[in-house]
Amino acid sequence: MTDFTLHDETTAPDDSKPLLAKSKAAFGRIPGLHAVMAEAPGLLEAYQKVHELFVNSSFDKDELTVVWQTVNVENACHYCVPAHTGIAKNMGVDDAISDALRNKTPLPNARLEALRDFTLSVVRDRGNVDDSKVQAFLDAGFTKRNILEVILGYSQKVMSNYTNHLADTPVDKPMQKFAWPQAA
Repeated sequence: MTDFTLHDETTAPDDSKPLLAKSKAAFGRIPGLHAVMAEAPGLLEAYQKVHELFVNSSFDKDELTVVWQTVNVENACHYCVPAHTGIAKNMGVDDAISDALRNKTPLPNARLEALRDFTLSVVRDRGNVDDSKVQAFLDAGFTKRNILEVILGYSQKVMSNYTNHLADTPVDKPMQKFAWPQAA
């Protein structure tokens, strides 16, 4: 496996230094994912921007968590599953939602389950989602805007999940307590 540098403000390429400062201001530290992404300033900048756009989408905190964790679990991201478990806790998401997503068990309500099902369809079918699945999503009370916002959230997760797979990013110390042994 290729070793990737975990950059900080002193080792990062110049274009990444202000981006890492932004990460540190937001999180009180530089998350390992951001430290790895700093090698490619465009990737780190794109990730930060897409994250901001997705957080400001029409989804509420539970729905954001469903999209993020559905993709993280489907892609078996050793870093993002624990990270988003901690993020969900900080956002006040019910542990039952996080546990169901991590363990691939039923979610507490049909609407969130419909969001997980649709998100999985987007991932597994590479966007070629069957009309009946799209209609089931819309019938659950979601909108065409939400369809496109799932794609936005998925785009963010492609950047992070794939980076973490290739770099084998170590899980940040504050998130290690949420380590995720992938369900069999």
